[in-house]
Amino acid sequence: MVDTTKHPFSEEITLEGHIIDSLILPRVFDAIMDLGGDFRVEEIRVGTHKREPSFARLTVFASTEPQIHHIVTTLQGFGALLVSKEDVKTAPAPRDGTLPDHFYCTTNLTTQVRLNGRWVEVEGSEMDLAIVVDRALGTAQARPIADVKAAEQAVVGHEGIRVIPLERRRQRELFSFMQSPVSVERPNRLAITNIALAMREVRAQGGRILFVVGPAIIHSGAGTYLAELIHRGFVQVLFGGNAIAVHDVESVLYGTSLGVDLTNGQPVRQGHRNHMRAINTIRRVGSLEEAVAQGLLTRGVMYECIRHGVKVVLAGSIRDDGPMPGVITDVIEAQRHMRQALRGVELVIMVATMLHSIATGNLLPATIRMVVVDINPAVVTKLADRGSFQAVGLVTDAELFLGELAEDLRKPLEHIEEG
Repeated sequence: MVDTTKHPFSEEITLEGHIIDSLILPRVFDAIMDLGGDFRVEEIRVGTHKREPSFARLTVFASTEPQIHHIVTTLQGFGALLVSKEDVKTAPAPRDGTLPDHFYCTTNLTTQVRLNGRWVEVEGSEMDLAIVVDRALGTAQARPIADVKAAEQAVVGHEGIRVIPLERRRQRELFSFMQSPVSVERPNRLAITNIALAMREVRAQGGRILFVVGPAIIHSGAGTYLAELIHRGFVQVLFGGNAIAVHDVESVLYGTSLGVDLTNGQPVRQGHRNHMRAINTIRRVGSLEEAVAQGLLTRGVMYECIRHGVKVVLAGSIRDDGPMPGVITDVIEAQRHMRQALRGVELVIMVATMLHSIATGNLLPATIRMVVVDINPAVVTKLADRGSFQAVGLVTDAELFLGELAEDLRKPLEHIEEG
Protein backbone atom coordinates (compact mmCIF):
# COMPACT_ATOMS: atom_id res chain seq x y z
CA MET A 1 0.00 0.00 0.00
CA VAL A 2 1.38 3.39 -1.05
CA ASP A 3 1.53 6.01 1.70
CA THR A 4 0.12 9.06 -0.10
CA THR A 5 0.90 11.31 2.87
CA LYS A 6 4.59 10.77 2.15
CA HIS A 7 4.12 10.70 -1.62
CA PRO A 8 1.33 13.18 -2.41
CA PHE A 9 2.32 13.84 -6.04
CA SER A 10 1.38 11.26 -8.68
CA GLU A 11 1.13 10.59 -12.39
CA GLU A 12 -0.43 7.68 -14.24
CA ILE A 13 1.65 6.02 -16.97
CA THR A 14 1.25 3.15 -19.40
CA LEU A 15 3.79 0.81 -20.97
CA GLU A 16 3.07 -1.30 -24.04
CA GLY A 17 5.09 -3.69 -26.19
CA HIS A 18 7.40 -6.57 -25.35
CA ILE A 19 7.96 -5.06 -21.92
CA ILE A 20 8.34 -8.41 -20.14
CA ASP A 21 10.92 -10.30 -22.20
CA SER A 22 12.82 -7.08 -22.94
CA LEU A 23 13.03 -6.55 -19.16
CA ILE A 24 11.56 -3.06 -19.54
CA LEU A 25 8.95 -3.47 -16.81
CA PRO A 26 11.34 -4.55 -14.01
CA ARG A 27 13.72 -1.77 -15.05
CA VAL A 28 10.86 0.72 -14.67
CA PHE A 29 10.11 -0.62 -11.17
CA ASP A 30 13.79 -0.32 -10.22
CA ALA A 31 14.05 3.23 -11.59
CA ILE A 32 11.04 4.44 -9.62
CA MET A 33 12.39 3.06 -6.35
CA ASP A 34 15.99 4.16 -7.03
CA LEU A 35 14.70 7.72 -7.50
CA GLY A 36 12.86 7.64 -4.17
CA GLY A 37 9.36 7.17 -5.54
CA ASP A 38 6.72 4.51 -5.19
CA PHE A 39 4.22 2.89 -7.55
CA ARG A 40 1.01 0.96 -7.73
CA VAL A 41 0.20 -1.47 -10.55
CA GLU A 42 -3.33 -0.63 -11.71
CA GLU A 43 -3.55 -3.05 -14.62
CA ILE A 44 -1.30 -5.58 -16.36
CA ARG A 45 -1.82 -7.81 -19.40
CA VAL A 46 0.89 -10.23 -20.51
CA GLY A 47 1.17 -11.15 -24.19
CA THR A 48 0.79 -14.89 -24.73
CA HIS A 49 2.51 -15.22 -28.13
CA LYS A 50 5.34 -13.54 -30.05
CA ARG A 51 3.24 -10.93 -31.83
CA GLU A 52 0.98 -10.04 -28.90
CA PRO A 53 2.29 -7.05 -26.89
CA SER A 54 2.05 -6.79 -23.12
CA PHE A 55 0.49 -3.81 -21.38
CA ALA A 56 0.88 -2.25 -17.94
CA ARG A 57 -0.74 0.78 -16.30
CA LEU A 58 0.91 2.22 -13.20
CA THR A 59 0.39 5.11 -10.86
CA VAL A 60 3.72 6.63 -9.89
CA PHE A 61 4.05 8.53 -6.61
CA ALA A 62 6.64 11.05 -5.37
CA SER A 63 7.21 13.39 -2.45
CA THR A 64 7.63 16.62 -4.43
CA GLU A 65 6.69 18.02 -7.81
CA PRO A 66 10.36 18.17 -9.03
CA GLN A 67 10.77 14.54 -7.98
CA ILE A 68 7.71 13.32 -9.89
CA HIS A 69 8.94 15.30 -12.90
CA HIS A 70 12.36 13.63 -12.65
CA ILE A 71 10.86 10.16 -12.28
CA VAL A 72 8.45 10.54 -15.19
CA THR A 73 11.14 11.97 -17.46
CA THR A 74 13.36 8.99 -16.60
CA LEU A 75 10.55 6.51 -17.27
CA GLN A 76 9.89 8.06 -20.66
CA GLY A 77 13.31 6.73 -21.64
CA PHE A 78 11.83 3.25 -21.18
CA GLY A 79 8.83 4.08 -23.35
CA ALA A 80 6.42 5.12 -20.58
CA LEU A 81 3.50 7.22 -21.77
CA LEU A 82 1.54 9.63 -19.57
CA VAL A 83 -2.15 8.81 -19.53
CA SER A 84 -2.83 12.55 -19.82
CA LYS A 85 -4.00 13.43 -23.35
CA GLU A 86 -2.52 16.93 -23.35
CA ASP A 87 -0.36 18.27 -26.16
CA VAL A 88 3.32 18.76 -25.62
CA LYS A 89 4.15 21.97 -23.74
CA THR A 90 6.58 24.52 -25.18
CA ALA A 91 8.14 27.83 -24.25
CA PRO A 92 10.06 30.35 -26.38
CA ALA A 93 13.85 30.32 -26.37
CA PRO A 94 14.90 33.52 -24.58
CA ARG A 95 17.80 34.22 -26.96
CA ASP A 96 19.94 32.53 -29.61
CA GLY A 97 21.74 29.46 -28.28
CA THR A 98 19.74 29.20 -25.05
CA LEU A 99 16.70 27.26 -23.86
CA PRO A 100 13.79 28.04 -21.53
CA ASP A 101 13.75 26.60 -18.01
CA HIS A 102 12.63 22.98 -17.62
CA PHE A 103 13.52 22.17 -21.25
CA TYR A 104 13.23 18.55 -22.32
CA CYS A 105 16.55 16.79 -23.08
CA THR A 106 16.40 14.02 -25.68
CA THR A 107 17.75 10.48 -25.65
CA ASN A 108 19.02 8.68 -28.76
CA LEU A 109 15.76 6.69 -28.97
CA THR A 110 13.00 7.41 -31.47
CA THR A 111 10.84 10.14 -29.91
CA GLN A 112 7.38 11.50 -30.69
CA VAL A 113 5.50 14.55 -29.42
CA ARG A 114 1.77 15.23 -29.44
CA LEU A 115 0.87 18.27 -31.54
CA ASN A 116 -2.72 19.29 -32.20
CA GLY A 117 -3.91 15.96 -30.81
CA ARG A 118 -1.74 13.69 -32.96
CA TRP A 119 1.65 12.07 -32.50
CA VAL A 120 4.48 13.56 -34.59
CA GLU A 121 7.91 11.96 -34.87
CA VAL A 122 10.83 14.15 -33.84
CA GLU A 123 13.29 14.50 -36.70
CA GLY A 124 16.96 13.79 -36.00
CA SER A 125 16.89 11.54 -32.93
CA GLU A 126 20.10 12.05 -31.00
CA MET A 127 21.07 12.21 -27.34
CA ASP A 128 21.29 15.48 -25.37
CA LEU A 129 19.42 17.78 -27.74
CA ALA A 130 16.40 20.04 -27.35
CA ILE A 131 13.15 19.60 -29.29
CA VAL A 132 11.91 22.58 -31.30
CA VAL A 133 8.35 22.47 -32.63
CA ASP A 134 6.45 24.41 -35.25
CA ARG A 135 2.77 24.10 -34.33
CA ALA A 136 1.58 25.72 -37.58
CA LEU A 137 3.46 23.17 -39.70
CA GLY A 138 2.96 20.33 -37.22
CA THR A 139 6.67 19.46 -37.13
CA ALA A 140 9.20 18.70 -34.40
CA GLN A 141 12.96 18.66 -34.71
CA ALA A 142 15.79 17.68 -32.36
CA ARG A 143 18.20 20.62 -32.25
CA PRO A 144 21.61 21.23 -30.62
CA ILE A 145 21.38 24.01 -28.06
CA ALA A 146 23.81 26.16 -30.06
CA ASP A 147 21.46 26.06 -33.09
CA VAL A 148 18.29 27.12 -31.28
CA LYS A 149 17.15 30.62 -32.27
CA ALA A 150 15.45 33.22 -30.10
CA ALA A 151 11.65 32.82 -29.84
CA GLU A 152 11.63 29.30 -31.28
CA GLN A 153 9.26 27.02 -29.35
CA ALA A 154 11.25 24.47 -27.32
CA VAL A 155 9.61 21.53 -25.57
CA VAL A 156 9.43 21.84 -21.77
CA GLY A 157 8.22 19.45 -19.08
CA HIS A 158 7.27 15.84 -19.75
CA GLU A 159 3.70 15.89 -21.01
CA GLY A 160 2.87 14.95 -24.59
CA ILE A 161 6.16 13.07 -25.15
CA ARG A 162 6.51 9.44 -26.20
CA VAL A 163 9.85 7.58 -26.42
CA ILE A 164 10.00 4.27 -28.32
CA PRO A 165 12.34 1.86 -26.50
CA LEU A 166 14.47 -0.71 -28.28
CA GLU A 167 13.08 -4.17 -27.69
CA ARG A 168 14.86 -7.50 -27.70
CA ARG A 169 15.05 -8.87 -31.22
CA ARG A 170 13.13 -12.11 -31.57
CA GLN A 171 14.77 -13.30 -34.78
CA ARG A 172 18.42 -14.30 -35.12
CA GLU A 173 20.46 -11.16 -35.64
CA LEU A 174 23.95 -10.93 -37.08
CA PHE A 175 25.21 -9.09 -34.00
CA SER A 176 23.62 -11.37 -31.40
CA PHE A 177 27.00 -13.03 -30.85
CA MET A 178 28.39 -9.73 -29.54
CA GLN A 179 25.64 -8.70 -27.13
CA SER A 180 27.31 -10.16 -24.03
CA PRO A 181 29.73 -8.00 -21.97
CA VAL A 182 33.01 -7.03 -23.62
CA SER A 183 35.61 -9.76 -23.26
CA VAL A 184 39.07 -10.48 -24.63
CA GLU A 185 38.11 -14.16 -24.66
CA ARG A 186 35.41 -13.93 -27.31
CA PRO A 187 36.25 -15.78 -30.59
CA ASN A 188 37.22 -12.94 -32.95
CA ARG A 189 37.15 -15.01 -36.14
CA LEU A 190 33.40 -15.67 -35.89
CA ALA A 191 32.73 -12.05 -34.95
CA ILE A 192 34.62 -10.68 -37.94
CA THR A 193 32.85 -13.06 -40.33
CA ASN A 194 29.48 -11.83 -39.04
CA ILE A 195 30.53 -8.20 -39.41
CA ALA A 196 31.50 -8.93 -43.03
CA LEU A 197 28.07 -10.48 -43.61
CA ALA A 198 26.40 -7.43 -42.08
CA MET A 199 28.40 -5.14 -44.37
CA ARG A 200 27.34 -7.13 -47.43
CA GLU A 201 23.73 -7.01 -46.26
CA VAL A 202 23.77 -3.22 -45.80
CA ARG A 203 25.34 -2.59 -49.19
CA ALA A 204 22.99 -5.02 -50.96
CA GLN A 205 20.07 -2.97 -49.64
CA GLY A 206 21.62 0.34 -50.67
CA GLY A 207 22.59 1.41 -47.14
CA ARG A 208 25.72 3.33 -46.26
CA ILE A 209 28.58 2.21 -44.02
CA LEU A 210 30.57 4.63 -41.87
CA PHE A 211 34.10 3.89 -40.66
CA VAL A 212 35.41 5.97 -37.75
CA VAL A 213 39.16 5.50 -37.67
CA GLY A 214 42.27 6.51 -35.77
CA PRO A 215 45.92 6.80 -36.89
CA ALA A 216 46.79 3.46 -35.27
CA ILE A 217 45.39 1.93 -38.46
CA ILE A 218 48.30 3.46 -40.37
CA HIS A 219 50.88 2.86 -37.62
CA SER A 220 49.98 -0.84 -37.47
CA GLY A 221 50.24 -1.32 -41.24
CA ALA A 222 46.50 -1.83 -41.68
CA GLY A 223 46.04 1.19 -43.95
CA THR A 224 46.27 -1.02 -47.05
CA TYR A 225 43.31 -3.09 -45.82
CA LEU A 226 41.17 -0.03 -45.16
CA ALA A 227 42.09 1.36 -48.59
CA GLU A 228 41.00 -1.97 -50.11
CA LEU A 229 37.61 -1.81 -48.36
CA ILE A 230 37.10 1.71 -49.69
CA HIS A 231 38.16 0.65 -53.20
CA ARG A 232 35.69 -2.25 -53.15
CA GLY A 233 32.75 -0.04 -52.14
CA PHE A 234 32.34 -1.04 -48.49
CA VAL A 235 32.93 2.47 -47.08
CA GLN A 236 30.69 5.43 -47.95
CA VAL A 237 31.56 7.76 -45.07
CA LEU A 238 34.80 8.14 -43.12
CA PHE A 239 35.30 10.12 -39.89
CA GLY A 240 38.66 10.79 -38.31
CA GLY A 241 41.04 13.47 -37.21
CA ASN A 242 44.04 15.25 -38.62
CA ALA A 243 46.35 12.33 -37.81
CA ILE A 244 44.68 9.69 -40.01
CA ALA A 245 45.19 11.91 -43.07
CA VAL A 246 48.69 13.03 -42.08
CA HIS A 247 50.07 9.55 -41.44
CA ASP A 248 48.30 8.07 -44.44
CA VAL A 249 50.01 10.64 -46.67
CA GLU A 250 53.32 10.06 -44.85
CA SER A 251 53.05 6.33 -45.49
CA VAL A 252 52.41 6.88 -49.21
CA LEU A 253 55.14 9.48 -49.75
CA TYR A 254 57.85 8.09 -47.48
CA GLY A 255 56.87 4.56 -46.51
CA THR A 256 56.82 5.49 -42.82
CA SER A 257 54.34 6.28 -40.07
CA LEU A 258 55.59 8.38 -37.17
CA GLY A 259 59.01 7.96 -38.78
CA VAL A 260 58.95 4.16 -38.52
CA ASP A 261 59.50 2.11 -41.69
CA LEU A 262 56.27 0.19 -42.32
CA THR A 263 58.09 -2.69 -44.03
CA ASN A 264 60.55 -3.57 -41.27
CA GLY A 265 59.32 -1.68 -38.19
CA GLN A 266 62.60 0.20 -37.79
CA PRO A 267 62.91 3.96 -37.28
CA VAL A 268 64.50 5.76 -40.21
CA ARG A 269 67.06 8.55 -40.08
CA GLN A 270 65.33 11.94 -39.62
CA GLY A 271 62.03 10.07 -39.81
CA HIS A 272 60.48 12.25 -37.15
CA ARG A 273 60.26 14.98 -39.81
CA ASN A 274 58.27 12.89 -42.27
CA HIS A 275 54.79 13.71 -40.99
CA MET A 276 55.63 17.43 -41.17
CA ARG A 277 57.00 16.96 -44.69
CA ALA A 278 53.74 15.21 -45.61
CA ILE A 279 51.66 18.12 -44.26
CA ASN A 280 53.86 20.64 -46.05
CA THR A 281 53.58 18.80 -49.36
CA ILE A 282 49.79 18.84 -49.29
CA ARG A 283 49.63 22.43 -48.07
CA ARG A 284 51.89 23.45 -50.94
CA VAL A 285 49.48 22.08 -53.57
CA GLY A 286 46.43 23.25 -51.60
CA SER A 287 44.41 20.11 -50.92
CA LEU A 288 44.36 16.34 -50.84
CA GLU A 289 42.16 16.39 -53.93
CA GLU A 290 44.75 18.43 -55.83
CA ALA A 291 47.51 16.07 -54.69
CA VAL A 292 45.57 13.20 -56.26
CA ALA A 293 44.91 15.20 -59.44
CA GLN A 294 48.64 16.04 -59.79
CA GLY A 295 49.71 12.44 -59.22
CA LEU A 296 51.42 13.10 -55.89
CA LEU A 297 49.09 10.66 -54.11
CA THR A 298 48.65 7.43 -56.05
CA ARG A 299 47.37 5.07 -53.34
CA GLY A 300 46.31 4.97 -49.71
CA VAL A 301 43.21 5.71 -47.65
CA MET A 302 42.77 9.36 -48.65
CA TYR A 303 43.48 8.55 -52.30
CA GLU A 304 40.78 5.86 -52.39
CA CYS A 305 38.30 8.11 -50.57
CA ILE A 306 38.77 10.85 -53.16
CA ARG A 307 38.67 8.47 -56.15
CA HIS A 308 35.51 6.72 -54.94
CA GLY A 309 33.51 9.68 -53.64
CA VAL A 310 33.61 8.77 -49.96
CA LYS A 311 32.33 11.54 -47.71
CA VAL A 312 35.25 12.37 -45.39
CA VAL A 313 34.91 14.49 -42.26
CA LEU A 314 38.20 15.23 -40.50
CA ALA A 315 37.67 16.99 -37.17
CA GLY A 316 40.72 18.72 -35.72
CA SER A 317 41.96 19.09 -32.17
CA ILE A 318 44.28 21.30 -30.13
CA ARG A 319 47.07 18.73 -30.54
CA ASP A 320 47.21 18.82 -34.34
CA ASP A 321 50.29 19.61 -36.38
CA GLY A 322 49.59 21.58 -39.53
CA PRO A 323 46.76 20.91 -39.85
CA MET A 324 46.35 19.03 -43.10
CA PRO A 325 44.16 20.94 -45.61
CA GLY A 326 40.56 19.80 -45.30
CA VAL A 327 40.66 19.35 -41.53
CA ILE A 328 37.81 21.27 -39.85
CA THR A 329 39.25 23.13 -36.87
CA ASP A 330 35.96 24.61 -35.62
CA VAL A 331 34.53 21.74 -33.54
CA ILE A 332 30.91 22.97 -33.77
CA GLU A 333 31.23 23.18 -37.53
CA ALA A 334 32.82 19.72 -37.61
CA GLN A 335 29.88 18.38 -35.60
CA ARG A 336 27.45 19.85 -38.13
CA HIS A 337 29.32 18.21 -41.01
CA MET A 338 29.28 14.88 -39.17
CA ARG A 339 25.51 15.10 -38.63
CA GLN A 340 24.92 15.80 -42.31
CA ALA A 341 27.17 12.91 -43.36
CA LEU A 342 25.23 10.43 -41.19
CA ARG A 343 22.16 10.53 -43.41
CA GLY A 344 21.52 7.07 -44.81
CA VAL A 345 24.17 5.39 -42.65
CA GLU A 346 22.97 1.99 -41.38
CA LEU A 347 26.16 0.48 -39.97
CA VAL A 348 29.04 2.17 -38.12
CA ILE A 349 32.41 0.50 -37.55
CA MET A 350 34.79 2.30 -35.19
CA VAL A 351 38.41 1.20 -35.17
CA ALA A 352 41.16 2.33 -32.79
CA THR A 353 39.92 5.79 -31.86
CA MET A 354 38.31 6.42 -28.49
CA LEU A 355 37.56 10.14 -28.73
CA HIS A 356 36.14 10.10 -32.25
CA SER A 357 34.14 6.97 -31.40
CA ILE A 358 32.54 8.65 -28.39
CA ALA A 359 31.85 11.81 -30.40
CA THR A 360 30.21 9.82 -33.18
CA GLY A 361 28.24 7.68 -30.73
CA ASN A 362 26.74 10.86 -29.28
CA LEU A 363 25.38 11.75 -32.73
CA LEU A 364 23.82 8.38 -33.56
CA PRO A 365 20.23 7.29 -33.00
CA ALA A 366 19.97 4.02 -31.10
CA THR A 367 18.56 2.28 -34.18
CA ILE A 368 21.89 2.38 -36.04
CA ARG A 369 24.10 -0.67 -35.46
CA MET A 370 27.51 0.18 -34.09
CA VAL A 371 30.65 -1.96 -33.77
CA VAL A 372 33.61 -0.72 -31.75
CA VAL A 373 36.99 -2.36 -32.33
CA ASP A 374 39.86 -1.55 -30.00
CA ILE A 375 42.72 -3.26 -28.22
CA ASN A 376 41.45 -1.60 -25.03
CA PRO A 377 38.13 -3.04 -23.77
CA ALA A 378 37.47 0.17 -21.79
CA VAL A 379 36.73 2.02 -25.04
CA VAL A 380 33.51 0.07 -25.61
CA THR A 381 32.57 0.45 -21.96
CA LYS A 382 33.02 4.22 -22.19
CA LEU A 383 30.60 4.43 -25.12
CA ALA A 384 27.97 2.43 -23.26
CA ASP A 385 28.46 4.57 -20.14
CA ARG A 386 27.80 7.69 -22.21
CA GLY A 387 24.49 6.41 -23.54
CA SER A 388 25.49 4.55 -26.73
CA PHE A 389 24.04 1.34 -25.33
CA GLN A 390 23.63 -0.15 -28.83
CA ALA A 391 27.44 -0.31 -29.18
CA VAL A 392 28.88 -3.81 -29.31
CA GLY A 393 32.58 -4.42 -29.05
CA LEU A 394 35.45 -6.50 -30.31
CA VAL A 395 38.73 -6.47 -28.39
CA THR A 396 41.53 -6.98 -30.90
CA ASP A 397 44.35 -5.32 -32.84
CA ALA A 398 43.39 -2.97 -35.69
CA GLU A 399 45.62 -4.72 -38.23
CA LEU A 400 44.27 -8.16 -37.35
CA PHE A 401 40.67 -6.98 -37.52
CA LEU A 402 40.94 -5.11 -40.82
CA GLY A 403 43.11 -7.82 -42.40
CA GLU A 404 40.63 -10.59 -41.61
CA LEU A 405 37.66 -8.38 -42.52
CA ALA A 406 39.20 -7.64 -45.94
CA GLU A 407 39.91 -11.35 -46.42
CA ASP A 408 36.28 -12.29 -45.67
CA LEU A 409 34.98 -9.64 -48.05
CA ARG A 410 37.18 -10.99 -50.86
CA LYS A 411 35.50 -14.40 -50.64
CA PRO A 412 32.35 -15.28 -52.58
CA LEU A 413 29.32 -14.88 -50.33
CA GLU A 414 28.30 -18.51 -50.66
CA HIS A 415 31.74 -19.62 -49.43
CA ILE A 416 31.38 -17.53 -46.24
CA GLU A 417 27.86 -18.78 -45.56
CA GLU A 418 28.95 -22.40 -45.97
CA GLY A 419 31.87 -21.83 -43.61
